Amino acid sequence: MSSQYQLYGYRWVVLTVFMLVNVTIQVLWISYASVTGPAAEFYGVSDLQIGLLAMTFMIAFIPLSIPASWVIDTYGFRVAVGIGVTLMGVFGLLRGFAGASYGLVLGATIGIAVAQPFLLNAWTTVPAKWFPVDGRATAVGLVTLANLIGTALGLALTPVLIESMSLPTVQLIYGSVAAASSVLFLVLAREKPPTPPGEPGSETRALVFDGLRHALKVKPFLLMLAVALIGLGIFNGINTWIEAIIRPRGFTPTDAGALGAVMILGGLVGVVVIPVLSDRQQRRQRYLMIAVVGAIPGLLGLTFFTAPPLLFGSALVLGFFLVSALPVGMQYAAEITYPTPEATSNGLIQLFGQGAVVFVYVMEAMKGQNGSFTPSLLLAAGLLVVSAGLVTQMRDPHEIHGQAHAR
Repeated sequence: MSSQYQLYGYRWVVLTVFMLVNVTIQVLWISYASVTGPAAEFYGVSDLQIGLLAMTFMIAFIPLSIPASWVIDTYGFRVAVGIGVTLMGVFGLLRGFAGASYGLVLGATIGIAVAQPFLLNAWTTVPAKWFPVDGRATAVGLVTLANLIGTALGLALTPVLIESMSLPTVQLIYGSVAAASSVLFLVLAREKPPTPPGEPGSETRALVFDGLRHALKVKPFLLMLAVALIGLGIFNGINTWIEAIIRPRGFTPTDAGALGAVMILGGLVGVVVIPVLSDRQQRRQRYLMIAVVGAIPGLLGLTFFTAPPLLFGSALVLGFFLVSALPVGMQYAAEITYPTPEATSNGLIQLFGQGAVVFVYVMEAMKGQNGSFTPSLLLAAGLLVVSAGLVTQMRDPHEIHGQAHAR
């Protein structure tokens, strides 16, 4: 290895604390989804108003994504993520103290939602500063893994905890953990190692707005944005309405939490296996196609099966393939748009994904008279077919830039 660059073991400390704050913000995001019915009764509001607590994160992301990316690119991820985790810790605690007031809970949730873009848009920036080229998709996969663990914990723990304590108490526990993880990040995170992790100059990027203009001229990146819109829309929609989706089939909130956790478990395996294979072969398009096509049978099973083994098995398959597309897609976007800053390409992917809040609302609006989500889930399956068609039009970065630009 050249003396001009080297890898530092401390990269794992930085990645770990970054993963930890991503775990906790996901818990805060999804913690009402598996208890939609009980939460609506507790606060005296509708299912849609409880769903709004999750949708708020997606709504806030739309105007804040580009500014958050600018802060990351201008001041560094440590400052930007530091802003995010401070907001997360403060408003996470405030939501726990909000009691039975839905208005106060919604206000605190908005504060947490403002924090999210500062974390999500740094997913590829941290690996770019600390990890070599052939390990970056894997590092992004580990951050995705952290987000999945947070989502699984929020879905599975909340129904269990509310059996022995109130919703405000549960939220106070979550807020306290979020505040503690925020402190750890602020103390342990470092902006970059003393020397680069790869060839000097390989991390050089354009200014954020120059990079933004460049990225929007790259056709494969525009296709990736459309795939992200569909994939993250489906993922967020299913997680937001997980309890309401299976309620008409006679399942309980605890069942909903377990089903969501199983889907995330599949994703945990997927984001370890698929990005590693993608890194090893330096192929992105191939694994995006595998992920999108593989998710379709799982989604159809989740739509129609009523027997628990088949329903849970479908969730496992859906999670494995659908979730694994995200880290590969983000690294593909970072590579295909070079020299656009990672936070900018990452932020645009997340922006389009969170913009799919429209689909989350449409899912609720398309419910049948018996509360069935079958029409919207079939629409989601059709959109995955469209995504597969879009992926066929993509090419791997090295085919476009040549090996000299493949980072």
